Amino acid sequence: MVGVTVWFTGLPCSGKTTIAREVKRRLEEKGIDVELLDGDTVRDYIRNKDFSKEGRNKHLRYIALMAKLLSKRGVIVLCSFVSPYRENRDFAREINENFIEVYVKTPLEICIQRDVKGMYKKALAGEIKGFTGIDDPYEEPENPEVIVETDKESLEECVNKVLNKLRERGYIKVEA
Repeated sequence: MVGVTVWFTGLPCSGKTTIAREVKRRLEEKGIDVELLDGDTVRDYIRNKDFSKEGRNKHLRYIALMAKLLSKRGVIVLCSFVSPYRENRDFAREINENFIEVYVKTPLEICIQRDVKGMYKKALAGEIKGFTGIDDPYEEPENPEVIVETDKESLEECVNKVLNKLRERGYIKVEA
């Protein structure tokens, strides 16, 4: 089995992790070796709370390297990170031989409505500085392999787009 890094990017609360979790579940059901690296989980585990641009850059370079090492071993690596700057996503693409970028394109208003942690509310009130989409930019991908629009497409449709791309590229052979 050939490994691949599938990099989910989009605004906070766009649906990245929800889609990635379902892709993971479906692949695991078929016995496929898959790993999910999620922004919140990884940050908590390595205790990295540096959300400055430099801190984000360093963090995402580390994630890109982890994904490379896993995918070299034949694992399908699902990376769910806001990753707001193109330079980080370009770096991840550059060092990962097999790479699929999934842009989870969701309008800011919808992300704000979905925010169960209240992060957008705090950012809009000025309590959180440098929050992506509010006072820090999100640079949309220029040529992602997959675009899903979670305000227009169901979870099933979004997941199927990702799985179809994995099949199309030859990373999976089975219907998942």
